[in-house]
Amino acid sequence: MKTLMPRDGRVGGAWLTLFAVAWLAVWTVQLTPVQLLLPLQLDTPGGENDWITGVIWSGLILSVGGIAGVIAGPVAGMLSDRTGSRLGRRRPWAIGGALLTAASLLLTGAATEPLGVGAAWVGVSIGIAVISAALTAMIADQVFAQRGTASAFVSSAQAVGIVVGVGAVVLLGLGIGASYVVLAVFILAVGVGTAVLLPDPPVGWERPAARREWRERMGVLRDRNFIWVLASRLTVNIGNALGTALLLFFLLYGVGSPAATAEDDLLVLIVIYTIFVVAASLIAGSLSDRTGRRKPIVILAALVQALSAVMILISPTFIGTAIAAAVMGVGYGAYMAVSLALATDLLPRVEDHARDLGIVNVSASLGQLLGPLLGAALVALVGGFWLLFLVAGILSVIGAVMTVAVRPARVSRQPDPAAR
Repeated sequence: MKTLMPRDGRVGGAWLTLFAVAWLAVWTVQLTPVQLLLPLQLDTPGGENDWITGVIWSGLILSVGGIAGVIAGPVAGMLSDRTGSRLGRRRPWAIGGALLTAASLLLTGAATEPLGVGAAWVGVSIGIAVISAALTAMIADQVFAQRGTASAFVSSAQAVGIVVGVGAVVLLGLGIGASYVVLAVFILAVGVGTAVLLPDPPVGWERPAARREWRERMGVLRDRNFIWVLASRLTVNIGNALGTALLLFFLLYGVGSPAATAEDDLLVLIVIYTIFVVAASLIAGSLSDRTGRRKPIVILAALVQALSAVMILISPTFIGTAIAAAVMGVGYGAYMAVSLALATDLLPRVEDHARDLGIVNVSASLGQLLGPLLGAALVALVGGFWLLFLVAGILSVIGAVMTVAVRPARVSRQPDPAAR
């Protein structure tokens, strides 16, 4: 494991590969249910006569899970910052989160009523939040010259995870219960395995006193630039969730895809979206590392995502949606990679890395999980999807404007002395 240890603020290919694989598992087990399994579980047998009921249940369950993750992420991060076990600071929490996620996925698959599905999904959301807090903190702990690149692996894994999960379910013809079992085994094996293999260097700074002034403990939450980044990520992610989380329902009742082919159509759109997310995130993250300029990329990326919503409004067909999926992938991939690196650059206190980045994760995950609730309300309000995509575009533009208010320092390419 010594070969995986970062040197002079840089990590090697092996570290980045393990990091990407860990995030692939996280996103696969979170987004496969969101995109496919939960809608299938909650879709009402009345079909076109009462399909909005299934949309509303999906929105409620995902949003309640999102609230649970909002609480769990920063709390787990704060406890991780102060963990001094022989296994390290981040590793125990990554392993524990994987165990909780696996168990909760099995319960979700076994549930037959919406309330049971929702209760089990809360456990999944908490487990994912705990793993995410531990993994994201590794960027701030160990990576300095390649933060844009490391952040790009997070957003790339998000897009690839959807393809891996939905593709496995659709192409292998897995039932709902079997799908949840496969996801549980996947997060258990990969989550625990990567947590053990990734380095978790000892604390290089003196632990803070148990009692600190409140203003000092608030740390980055008192920084206006950081708050603007959080607000932008929340807003842009709500806009993205409006355009993606109810996609199966949109194909069935907006585009008019036959029920027999809707899952296949969904997979095609996800593959298109994924290709462009991965390409855009890796290019944008690397570019931001080389130039040290992250803010202009973040603003442009949010505006590109807004353009994709306009395209669907103009052409709500399968072909139009496929083209919009590519455009959305470019915008969202670049935005998520570089905005995470931008937020990491703003962190002031090394002893609070996991807590603060747990809050950064919350701003994105809360947006992704509030989006379905807002989307369900918008769909129910007008009995269709046009208002959903209009609001998605408006929110993406607002997120870009919020980023204009950020005044970051130029990116440093040297390791943080406090982390040595």
